[in-house]
Amino acid sequence: MPIARSLASYGAVVVVKIVLSLLSIWPQDSKCSLAGSSQPDSTSFSPKTEQKTTQGMKISVLSKKLWCVHKQLLVLLTPLVFLPFLFTLPEKEGKCLYVVVLMATFWCTEALPLAVTAMLPICLFPTLGILPAKMVCPQYFIETNFLFLSGLVMASSIEEWGLHRRIALKVLSIVGVKPAWLILGMMLTSSFLSMWLSNTATTAMMLPIANAILESLFGDLESLKLVTCKAVTWSHLWLMMHFLKRTDASELPDVRTTEEIRSESEYQLKVWKGFLICIPYAASIGGTATLTGTAPNLILIGQLKNYFPDCDLINFGSWFAFAFPLMLLFLFLGWLWISFLYGGLNARALAESRAKALMEDDYRKLGPMNFAEGAISFFFVLFAVLLFTRDPKFVTGWSVFFKKGYVSDAVTGVIIVSILFFFPSQKPSLKWWFDPKASNTPYVPLLSWKKAQDSVPWNIILLLGGGFAMAKACEESGLASWIGGHLQPLAEVPPAAAVMLITAFLACFTEFASNTATIIIFLPVIAELALRVSVNPLYFMIPATVGCSYAFMLPVSTPPNSIAFASGHLMVKDMVKTGFVMNILGILSVSLAMNTWGVAMFSLSSYPDWCFLLSVNIVTTRLTSAGGTKTRKNH
Repeated sequence: MPIARSLASYGAVVVVKIVLSLLSIWPQDSKCSLAGSSQPDSTSFSPKTEQKTTQGMKISVLSKKLWCVHKQLLVLLTPLVFLPFLFTLPEKEGKCLYVVVLMATFWCTEALPLAVTAMLPICLFPTLGILPAKMVCPQYFIETNFLFLSGLVMASSIEEWGLHRRIALKVLSIVGVKPAWLILGMMLTSSFLSMWLSNTATTAMMLPIANAILESLFGDLESLKLVTCKAVTWSHLWLMMHFLKRTDASELPDVRTTEEIRSESEYQLKVWKGFLICIPYAASIGGTATLTGTAPNLILIGQLKNYFPDCDLINFGSWFAFAFPLMLLFLFLGWLWISFLYGGLNARALAESRAKALMEDDYRKLGPMNFAEGAISFFFVLFAVLLFTRDPKFVTGWSVFFKKGYVSDAVTGVIIVSILFFFPSQKPSLKWWFDPKASNTPYVPLLSWKKAQDSVPWNIILLLGGGFAMAKACEESGLASWIGGHLQPLAEVPPAAAVMLITAFLACFTEFASNTATIIIFLPVIAELALRVSVNPLYFMIPATVGCSYAFMLPVSTPPNSIAFASGHLMVKDMVKTGFVMNILGILSVSLAMNTWGVAMFSLSSYPDWCFLLSVNIVTTRLTSAGGTKTRKNH
């Protein structure tokens, strides 16, 4: 009887599939004719209806053609739209604002490539008389860019020898294969790697690992989708046949109702989505923990040196001491939310053993750690330790052995990564020198320049330079002071509330624009606002910088989000629903960090000495402009 019932169900499956295939190729006109003879014939349209249809088609064609050239139109029309800035505002401030708004528009719409827009200051600032070229061009390769470059080169050497994959598999094998714990393992691994690698590279590396583990736990994803989509009586049997292909007779699933199997499959599909969505989120969170982890952190350092040259509170070590606990806090809250929304399913012991065996097998395929991986691990640890201990502020760092102000984080980074280009990737042997039969092949270094050149995103370095050039122009032209004067009403907002508002605003803005472009545009304004309301600038600038990395709601917000969405298993509503709460958790976490250990670390409760000189300049500028206004009125 079971066999006969199985054959009957299988026959039903075949019949349904044949009917569905016939329906899929049925002509569209015949579908309309099935609805009855009341449908109007195409020949019965009136001339007026035909004319409307033709006009609609023309508008549609025109809109499509306009969309094809919308970027070119933006490049041509945007400079014309903002021309009034040049004639209605104070001369130098108006010219600088014109360039800033022009670049902001191009960055947000990507009418030009981001790196090309970043080079516009070289063309526009000298020609408009805002800054001479000799002051603009050096901004494109300042000390901060060398720190960023050294981090990228170190990351490319880690990727070259597969050390990142070994770390990922080891962490996942430690946390176990329960879905909630695996989500935690994925998030911890992704966040740790993105502290040193780019967020995009981390996501691209972790997603295939996650998919392989999930297939071991739940089977094929497309099969799960079929089970959840087709509410038919034969779905239970189909699932049993699926398991028959994968398991022995002793490993058949329990006999349950169709509804129970559909419910479990839907839950497994939710867990799968949780795995896919947690990786890009953790990569974005992890990048905030180190200065080299994401570009906005470096923008903060560069603009601090431009605006407040005497401020030496933030370096690699002090930033890590502040941002790493914040990262852990937000990561924990994010894990609780994602696990609540998507996880919590207890997999069968069979599935658990399969997933564990898969991870162990992948780790075993890597083989024992070779000399190159050991050398990269050593230099990676040395790189991190030297950066942390150069000048950590709470203890005396090793920089005291050198002339004060001469050795920076960039010097440390470049020294370490330079060694990678000549240190051998194979263990040196004295026997080779005395063995005439040994092969005389040239030794291979840990990293070649070609590999580094291919791995480094040079467009991001240009983007950083464009940001520093823009900040320099805002300072020199007086635009930042002019904007700050118009933000004076915000002085009535309590500073703690202002921190939350700034973080929330930038977290929302960066959903639609690059996080680097966002912080470049707004950081000078935020620094000026802090000076106007007599608040420590770091109290506003740090949360603004961190908030720019909290883009979780849309696939286009960050490249990691786009990679996860491109898998085809996530919908926009999944990211919006998860990302909205993640943004709220991020804002609350930043606010807590700033008002607790941030206050103690950076003395945020007092107005610092390194701001007084700039404040005096602001007052002088304000009095000068007021005097000039009176003079013009008298004339």
